[in-house]
Amino acid sequence: MTKPRPFKQVDVFTDTPYLGNPLAVVLDGTGLDTDDMQHFAHWTNLSETTFLLPPTQQAAAAGADYQVRIFTPAYEMPFAGHPTLGSCHAWLEAGGQPKHPEFIVQQCPVGLVRIRHNVKPLAFAAPALSRSQPNPDTLADLVAALGLNTTQVVAAQHLTNGPRHFGMLLDNVQAIENLSPQPEALRAAMLAAGISGIGVAAHHAPQTTGALIKRSNREARAFGQRAELDEPAQGERLALDQPHPLTMPPSMTVRFFFDTGVSVLEDPVTGSFNASLAQWLMADGLAPTHYVATQGSQLGRCGQVHLTQDATEQVWIGGACVTCIDGTVRL
Repeated sequence: MTKPRPFKQVDVFTDTPYLGNPLAVVLDGTGLDTDDMQHFAHWTNLSETTFLLPPTQQAAAAGADYQVRIFTPAYEMPFAGHPTLGSCHAWLEAGGQPKHPEFIVQQCPVGLVRIRHNVKPLAFAAPALSRSQPNPDTLADLVAALGLNTTQVVAAQHLTNGPRHFGMLLDNVQAIENLSPQPEALRAAMLAAGISGIGVAAHHAPQTTGALIKRSNREARAFGQRAELDEPAQGERLALDQPHPLTMPPSMTVRFFFDTGVSVLEDPVTGSFNASLAQWLMADGLAPTHYVATQGSQLGRCGQVHLTQDATEQVWIGGACVTCIDGTVRL
């Protein structure tokens, strides 16, 4: 028997409605089984739909505030980025009270995920990442299916943080803007590679608002600067919620394509991929410890993902959220 349940549709990685990545959130998923959840997620026809539940006893003892289950129209996901931020936003807006003064703790199949709520925007801690080098044939097939050539690829990795993704760093932003993916070939290459999504990224040149600031050599390499730059003081990091006072945050353009189970579509803005991308690039000296990823312009969106590594080398993924629909759903 169905009953009214509180429901929100949230736009994530934007503070302007309808310019980010939409998420359906059922704020009370108690009593629903997996088939019920999957059926509703298929009906919403959004990239993800989430259902909030009380944490399990074990997770609650470890500090979890709530449990979330995340569904695409075709399958359940162990973790995803924009559903994590959007669900947290909806939970707080509905009156959720965190146990911890700094963190909200979300339980999901990948484990317990911390979300910083004492800074703006909300930011989640990137889950543990496993990564590996692709074999040349896999890379060649994926590159060709995207309409690229291998000379445009600076680096590539298999990236797993729950979802199994594949990442490529390209040599210029125009290559990303000019992608010509072939959906059938791309899906075949993704299935052969055992991945559910593939993303590409490229750096923009940094923009300063004043005199040249101190930057690490690693950051200079990441953005192709040839000038000799001073090393930062030991332990110097950009604040989680503040860009350097003399510079605009470095930026990167990202596009991401995912397998829905039926076809390959482009995602407006992707938290889980940007999380694994940042962990990889920062660890290998291919990105600075703070930058903003822009995503979605080819789809008429304007998503912004804030990536920051703190002094403990934990990477945080932040983004604004805005509620677009607020009401009830019968489930």
